[in-house]
Amino acid sequence: MGSIFLAANSTSKGGSSAFTFIILAVLVGLFYVLIMRPQRNRQRKAMQTQSQVMPGQRIRTTAGMYGTVISGDDRDVVIEIAPGVQVTMLRRAIMEVVSDDSMPSHEDIHPDEADDPAPEAETATEDEADTHHDEPPRPTTGN
Repeated sequence: MGSIFLAANSTSKGGSSAFTFIILAVLVGLFYVLIMRPQRNRQRKAMQTQSQVMPGQRIRTTAGMYGTVISGDDRDVVIEIAPGVQVTMLRRAIMEVVSDDSMPSHEDIHPDEADDPAPEAETATEDEADTHHDEPPRPTTGN
C-alpha cells in the first residue's frame, strides 16, 4: 500500500514541476525586461555621451559639479569649474552634456549671501565659551 501511494504521488509532481518551471521562466523574463534591459540601455547611453564629449562643451558630473571641458584623452578630462580653476577627472564622471541656459553661471552665485551669518545667531559670552558641555559638573566643597 505504501508503494501505491508513492507512485500516485510521483505522477502528480510531474505536472506541478512543469508549472513551477513555467512560472520561474516567466519571472526571469519579467526581471530581465523590467530591470536589466533598461539599466543596460542607460549604461550604453552614458558611455556614448562620455566618449563624445569635446573641449568647449559644458557638462555636469556625477558629483553635481558643472564645468566646461578644456581638454581630455581616453581616460581623463580637464574641466574648468570656475574661472582659472581646472580639475582633472575621470571621463566616467561625466553625467551629461548641458545646454548653456540650463547651467548656472558664476554670476548666479552671490558670495556675499553665503558668507553672512544668520542675523539671529548669538555669540557666546566668555562664561559660555569656557564651559565644557561634555564634562559632568564638578562637586563643590562645603567650606
